[in-house]
Amino acid sequence: MIEVNRQGEVWIYAEQEAGKLSDVPLELLSKGRELADQLKVPLAAVLLGKNVSDLAGQLILHGADKVYLAEDPALAHYQTASYTKVVCDLIIYRKPQICLFGATPLGRDLAPTIASCMRCGLTADCTDLEIGEHTEPSTKEHLSNLLLQIRPAFGGNIIATIVNPHRWPQMATVREGVMRMSTPTPGRNGVTIRCPVNLSGLTLPVEVLESHRRPKKVNLKGARIIVAGGAGVGSRENFRQLWDLANILGGAVGGSRAAVDLGYVDHDHQIGQTGTTVRPALYIACGLSGAVQHRAGMQESAKILAINNDKDAPIFGIAHYGIVGNLNEVVPRMIKAIRSGASIEKAAQAAKA
Repeated sequence: MIEVNRQGEVWIYAEQEAGKLSDVPLELLSKGRELADQLKVPLAAVLLGKNVSDLAGQLILHGADKVYLAEDPALAHYQTASYTKVVCDLIIYRKPQICLFGATPLGRDLAPTIASCMRCGLTADCTDLEIGEHTEPSTKEHLSNLLLQIRPAFGGNIIATIVNPHRWPQMATVREGVMRMSTPTPGRNGVTIRCPVNLSGLTLPVEVLESHRRPKKVNLKGARIIVAGGAGVGSRENFRQLWDLANILGGAVGGSRAAVDLGYVDHDHQIGQTGTTVRPALYIACGLSGAVQHRAGMQESAKILAINNDKDAPIFGIAHYGIVGNLNEVVPRMIKAIRSGASIEKAAQAAKA
């Protein structure tokens, strides 16, 4: 644990693989910029790897005031022990007050290991972050400018706000897609600080000989139209109708966790609290009840069209348009109408008939 430094910086871990930044640090820079401005402290990105200095400029354009760059051949491939040692050394020396990581497979491995080494708290899978106040119930001590770490709890049935008033840095992981990606500012200035890497005496338990990455089958975050299905679709065969509808609309296919668990659609297509968070222009929800875990990943869609045979399904509570009916009848009607040149609105009206 390091001393509480209320003038410390806000840090974003700049996750990269094979010399390419993932989307999540660019999303976190947007929220980090907001938090740092509110606290009136600098925003910094922490970048580790081998031959990754070219990425520093991209981080600065997306809002970082500083980039702490640690380059070493031993950091060419991610390994928990080496990356933890470098980041912990930086935290001890620089004393940030907030450290944010993406809730990616890498971030979910690295962040808790660092938190354990620093003997501080960590809130996982946050869906929002704010700066606020807290009063200790036992001592009545009032503290301001704390990081309020907001996340679903108890299966998504409540929203919990977690604070870490005394054991710093305040650390959290944030789910991909929850924060809007920052917009680069051409000509923005920042400073890159090269940091020493001291791994002497550290024995890495694994030697990485080759690295193979499987690209995702679908880019849900980039889709303007998504046709998603839940357990109510009934079967993998019935899901083919959703693929047909998505194809004629030029959209992507998504699914709830229940649909994935039942084998109706692959995991890459999962949307929700434990999947991808999306904000398409149009979200067509077919056979989805609208459980809070799924809504957490799609409720910010610009327009939501819900198709369900249960008129009391919670999905209708957030839908802009709703069709109560059997999706095996409604979806084919919509496909037919769209192929005949009808707009989405007219196709939905025709499907109601």
